[in-house]
Amino acid sequence: MAKASEIRPVEKISTTLGKETAFKGIMRFSKALKIDGSFEGEITSAGALFIEDGAVVKANIRVKSVVVGGIVEGNIEASEKVEMLATGKVYGNVKTAKLRIADGVVFEGKCEMIRDPEAIDIFSGSAERLKSTLSGA
Repeated sequence: MAKASEIRPVEKISTTLGKETAFKGIMRFSKALKIDGSFEGEITSAGALFIEDGAVVKANIRVKSVVVGGIVEGNIEASEKVEMLATGKVYGNVKTAKLRIADGVVFEGKCEMIRDPEAIDIFSGSAERLKSTLSGA
C-alpha cells in the first residue's frame, strides 16, 4: 500500500497553505489547492483539494475532487471523487461519484454516492412507467 507521502497529485498544485498557516473564512479557488496547515470555514471550488497528513480542516467542502490525508471535520461533497489515505480522518458526511478508502482510515459519517444522470435507475420509476419504457410506447 502506498503511504500518504508517496501519493503524487495528478493535478498540478497552484496554491499551498503551509504547515504554519492557519486560515479562517470562505475559501474559493479554481486550480488545485494543498492544505498542510489548518483551515476553518467553508471551501468551494471546481478544482481539486489535497488535505495533507497533519492538516486540520473544520469546514464544509464542495469541490471537484479531494484527497484526505489529514483531519476533516465537516461534510464533503465532491462531484468527481473522494480519496481517503491511511492517515485520513473524516468526521462528517460524504457525497461523491467515486470513493476510495484506504485501510486505517477513520470515517464517522454517512456516504451518499452520486448517480450518473445518464444511467437509468429501474427501481426509481413506477411500474406503469417502466412497462411503457420497455414496450417502446
